[in-house]
Amino acid sequence: MRLNRKFLVTISVVLSIALVSGFVFTSFAQDSDKTYRIGLVFDVGGKGDKSFNDSAYRGLEWAKNGSDEFENFEALPINFTTIEPGSGGAGRADAMRMMASQGFDLVIGVGFLFTDAATDLARNFPNVNFAVVDYAQFENIPSNLRGLSFAEHEGSFLVGALAAMKSETRKIGFVGGQKSPLIGKFEAGFKSGAWYVNPDLEISVNYVGTTGEAFANPAKGKEIAKAMYSNDVDVIYHAAGLSGSGVIEAAAETGNYAIGVDSDQDYMAPGHVLTSMLKRVDVSVYQTIRDVVEGDFEGGTVKSFGPEDNGVGYAVDVFNRVEEFPELVEQLENEGIVKLPALGETQISPKRIDQLPSENLLTDSMLARVEELKSQLVDGEFTVPSDPEEVSAEEPVKR
Repeated sequence: MRLNRKFLVTISVVLSIALVSGFVFTSFAQDSDKTYRIGLVFDVGGKGDKSFNDSAYRGLEWAKNGSDEFENFEALPINFTTIEPGSGGAGRADAMRMMASQGFDLVIGVGFLFTDAATDLARNFPNVNFAVVDYAQFENIPSNLRGLSFAEHEGSFLVGALAAMKSETRKIGFVGGQKSPLIGKFEAGFKSGAWYVNPDLEISVNYVGTTGEAFANPAKGKEIAKAMYSNDVDVIYHAAGLSGSGVIEAAAETGNYAIGVDSDQDYMAPGHVLTSMLKRVDVSVYQTIRDVVEGDFEGGTVKSFGPEDNGVGYAVDVFNRVEEFPELVEQLENEGIVKLPALGETQISPKRIDQLPSENLLTDSMLARVEELKSQLVDGEFTVPSDPEEVSAEEPVKR
């Protein structure tokens, strides 16, 4: 397999650091004086995608420095190294193997495409802990590997309900990245929530592609979204990684709404991003690292994160509830910096600040309704299908 130059240089640098530092793995016995070494390999799109990968990186930063968002997320005795794979994810297995061979205490792969490689590596390196975000295997999981999964369909249900409440044309849309069972969970949940609120809605669905590169094609995402908006769709939810930035651009250019995903993307087009479905990869990464440090890491299983434990949710911030946060509006105008849910402190360009809406995009009645639905969901009054084929306007949820 040919690796691109950027990947080879990164590997060389990390190897040099490892050799100079004299990394030697000894055991997993907890040691209060130990500094734990954490390795993370990004998915396609890499750091800076304002979505999935950035959320994973934020979890690393919380582990290193602590988090103001969650009181019990304290700084841990760690150092971390990250690697971006080559084009299309080339070299992801080699990157994880390098970290494992250097005796890292935990090696994390970001994305379901790491499933096979991490499973094989875990068997080859039984003294190294592994974790995979969106791990796609549920049987015969190595005892030193933890899968991290999310109730994406449940978070998507909540934003689907909000989309239904906001739509004036009764036409909404979904744009996925790579067509796959995982992204199908987002689609299923979105349809379920929207049709639960309004069974008369028309829902359009399209995908950017069928390979990992579909998560890194903003131009295609924009093209698909513009076609939908031209057909009277007025709200589009994307689950497309970096490609979703094109969907958000299209919403702003056409005067419609988009719904972001994974991280809080509301700031990307003020007045045109209704909310963002928060998939808290950051929470899962932090908690997994903490378990390793505290000697509580349990492999051989898939740990799921849902709305009941902040694993998924939706963003409420100054960009969609401007009337609720006048002090943040003033801070934005004076300093150009704001702290956003599932994104942290963020520098906002003056142009975007000027585009702040004058009224709430999410009204009080919308929030009251969606919180009621969330409580019913958590209490088990109904379940949300995870397969798009199981969702219909006539039967949007399972009871």
